Amino acid sequence: MNSWLIRGAMAAVSGLRGGAARLQRGTDIRVRDGVIAAIGQLAPEPGERLIDARDCVVYPGWVNTHHHLFQSLLKGIPAGIDLPLVPWLAAVPVPYRRYLDHENALRIAARVGLVELLLSGCTTVADHQYHYYPGMPFDVSAVVFEEAARLGLRFVLCRGGQTQARAMTDAVAPLQSAPETLDAFMAGVERDTRRFHDPGPMAMRRVVSAITTPNWSCRPEHLKPLAAQARALGIRLHSHLSESWDYVRWAREVHGCTPLQWVAQHDWLGPDVWFAHVVHLDDSELRLCASTGTGIAHCPQSNARLGSGIARVPEALALGVPVSLAVDGAASNEAADMASEAHAAWLMHRADPRAGTRMQAGGTQPGGHAAALTVDDVVHIGTAGGARVLGLGGVGSLEVGMAADIAVYRLDQPRHFGLHDPAIGPVASGGRPTLRALLVQGRLVAEHDQIPGLDLAELQAQARALVARMR
Repeated sequence: MNSWLIRGAMAAVSGLRGGAARLQRGTDIRVRDGVIAAIGQLAPEPGERLIDARDCVVYPGWVNTHHHLFQSLLKGIPAGIDLPLVPWLAAVPVPYRRYLDHENALRIAARVGLVELLLSGCTTVADHQYHYYPGMPFDVSAVVFEEAARLGLRFVLCRGGQTQARAMTDAVAPLQSAPETLDAFMAGVERDTRRFHDPGPMAMRRVVSAITTPNWSCRPEHLKPLAAQARALGIRLHSHLSESWDYVRWAREVHGCTPLQWVAQHDWLGPDVWFAHVVHLDDSELRLCASTGTGIAHCPQSNARLGSGIARVPEALALGVPVSLAVDGAASNEAADMASEAHAAWLMHRADPRAGTRMQAGGTQPGGHAAALTVDDVVHIGTAGGARVLGLGGVGSLEVGMAADIAVYRLDQPRHFGLHDPAIGPVASGGRPTLRALLVQGRLVAEHDQIPGLDLAELQAQARALVARMR
């Protein structure tokens, strides 16, 4: 049955900005045939299933725009726990890929990451999957699509990889980190697009061309052919960019310009492109993103964990840059769920010492700014903002006619007791709120913090066994 009535919520946040951000208290939401059919004071209809939301808050499902699902078994590795980006890459993701040499390991890693996201209220996952290498004995792309479909999640495969070894991180790389040829990479992108890509605004499956890093993972002459192929196939482009200051300094020394200026010279800007991190952008680069419609996947926890810095998200939003929220890989974010990410984003920009200088009258007051990023802003970038950068025009907000991707949270934890504005609870109170229900395209994929058909204890045992092998 695909007809639901979510009834009597304490609060609902639409995912939009401004006056439309909040829905009226006690609002009901009718779901029919996978979409939101009505919002208001609604009476039950025959055959409709009810979700009692009287003590709950309703959000659009979170849209995670940048993840590395294979890293879900690489959390908290001691050798990399206190390293910055480049030495961390050499210590963790590169060497540990040798353990993902069989399908079961990749499948369990993907399942762990997807389950973690789902239980936080995430309904759309964009996985920057770069675990591809010559002669690999299984079909990575099929595995991650199968795992997402098994859980009922909307899934975007950002088909990554590299066409040259990275001098700074790959000196002792295992076979499983070996680069593909440009022809093999492009053939893989085209093959996956033909097999899986749906261009529709409510697509459950999408494919994106996503070389791992445009400055390090391929030769300069490869970038324009990659961009041309993606646009000929009708798919988007994605990669990492300007994640750390070392990255920016290297680009200036080698190319004589910033990383964003470099990709602009190679056709990698536009409304069909988004980059993860972009922590270090100057004013002109922010304006360039705004004028071209180039998007950002903001990963605040990973950027903090690696000491990379804080992206200029408040300014980007003010300029109209498409901004989204993402968890990055669990190897640099040991709590890779969207509830934790949203809470971190809300706090981090308020504490950013640049915020006071930028936003206070006169521009001279030191310290942060308590209104740098509101809860409604965070929900927007984590839902409608994410759908925008992914090109999913029918997803991401609580509006009639939009896909029924809906998270219903029960605020029943002690951290929520005494809360005057329930709408902010899932973001401002921290922790993961109880998931009363989660719908994806109108299908119930979780209820009362349970995923139908999933043996969580068995998944934990499988993950522990694989970690024990690595250790």
